[in-house]
Amino acid sequence: MTTQELARREFLKTAGTGIAALGTLSVAGSQAFAAERKPAPDPSSGADNFYKSEKVSARKVAFDNQYKMKVVGNLFLPQAFDGNTRYPAIVVGHPMGAVKEQSSNLYAQKLAEQGFVTLAIDQSFWGESDGQVRNAVAPDIYVDYLGSQASVDRERIGVLGICGSGSFVISAAKIDPRMKAIATVSMYDMGAANRNALNHSQTLEQRKKIIAEAAAQRDAEFAGGPVKYTGGTVHKLDADTHPIQREFYDFYRTPRGEFTPAGSSPELTTHPTLTSNVKFMNFYPFSDIETISPRPMLFITGDQAHSREFSEEAYRLAGEAKELVMVPGAGHVDLYDRVKLIPWDKLTAFFRKNLA
Repeated sequence: MTTQELARREFLKTAGTGIAALGTLSVAGSQAFAAERKPAPDPSSGADNFYKSEKVSARKVAFDNQYKMKVVGNLFLPQAFDGNTRYPAIVVGHPMGAVKEQSSNLYAQKLAEQGFVTLAIDQSFWGESDGQVRNAVAPDIYVDYLGSQASVDRERIGVLGICGSGSFVISAAKIDPRMKAIATVSMYDMGAANRNALNHSQTLEQRKKIIAEAAAQRDAEFAGGPVKYTGGTVHKLDADTHPIQREFYDFYRTPRGEFTPAGSSPELTTHPTLTSNVKFMNFYPFSDIETISPRPMLFITGDQAHSREFSEEAYRLAGEAKELVMVPGAGHVDLYDRVKLIPWDKLTAFFRKNLA
């Protein structure tokens, strides 16, 4: 086996899909990609993932989703909240493999400061929300709870999806007209990333191998074998660690963004189950995306983000009204928590206009 083939195998093993659906980016594909993108900004600058706002009030909430599974979230209320007023509201979804304490709490608080009622949730099977086995994949979004609140105007509910949740909110909005305005940040199309990998660098043979491995694992688990996990962010760096993995490591494996929910373990953080992650092969969030129109859509991505292809493709296919915002100098993970790079004014203006 050649050195290049060994490198490819190691990357396929560690990158997987995980926190942002790194997919199975081939060595050849990653080299071509590196030539197209400038280096990401310094990963140590300006991050504030665990931001605590003094301008909003927060409460933990729990409710049943449509499958009668408990969903846990953090509800943020704007300053001078008036229980007799009906507010516009926004559901905020965390990156794939993350939990509400990673990115979505930050976005939810910043938007609550601007007068919205916001809800940062743990997706089912992740964080504090119910679901067994843990870390199973179930793309969904929840507006039921917000719509039931007397202080929320159910005709003015928006959704914001970060990373993998960006594709989740698009998929959900196609069949849920209660979502009046849809925004994504650093979006990953979890389906395309799993089927094709970044820059379409995964072959059909590689895809079929992953599917076969997941099917065999289902047999093993049905017979009582242990659950197998895949993808996610590496737990240590070495000289051969891929630059994209380094980008995620700086967030998920350092104090910048590291968070392990109660009852979980750092070893499993960001890693989905192999048998459920394969479901993304059948996930086509951009199919019929134009049917969301005329509800407005906003796509925000960094101009240096390795994932920008997904926002560009969604924008190309979406109907009007739509807008694509490229953040100068920003990489993919930068927009998780680098508060000086995130275009708060653009997000606020989008939701104010379209949830008026």
